[in-house]
Amino acid sequence: MNTITVLTDVATLRANARENIDQGAITPSYTADREEVIKLLNEALATELTCALRYRCHHFMARGINSRSIAAEFLAHSNEELAHADQIAARIVQLGGDPGFSPDGLTARSHAEYTDGGTLADMIRDNLIAERIAIDSYREMIQYIGDKDSTTTLMLKGILSVEEEHADELADLLQDHAG
Repeated sequence: MNTITVLTDVATLRANARENIDQGAITPSYTADREEVIKLLNEALATELTCALRYRCHHFMARGINSRSIAAEFLAHSNEELAHADQIAARIVQLGGDPGFSPDGLTARSHAEYTDGGTLADMIRDNLIAERIAIDSYREMIQYIGDKDSTTTLMLKGILSVEEEHADELADLLQDHAG
């Protein structure tokens, strides 16, 4: 069965674009619950910031055999988590929200936990657990938002891909460190 999609005529597109221009990218065709999406993105922002800080701490606290290469990996992951935070914050602003950068309550809003360190194996394990939490969180957000906000969904899919790479790298490091 073929489904015929009827596109909006040009005159209507133009008229709609002129209405509520103060809303920027948010047009009448945006069908997601914007406030809920902003809330979810602020939780993701808190998670990314918490992860960036944990990785950065672990970068400086790493000690022992192979610690230099693992510390370098922690720093690279920290920088990538900060880049994710920047992407998320920019999207929150596009949606008309305020990105929650305040340190007050950051870990309460974060899905992942902050840990200071311990042994090198503990640090790897803590970061792997956090990546796995992020992976499940992003998958759920992607499913929840779906095609109601394709821009946010596309951004989250890109971030999810990097989080999966991080988890894979950390699992390998943990196996190498344990073995």
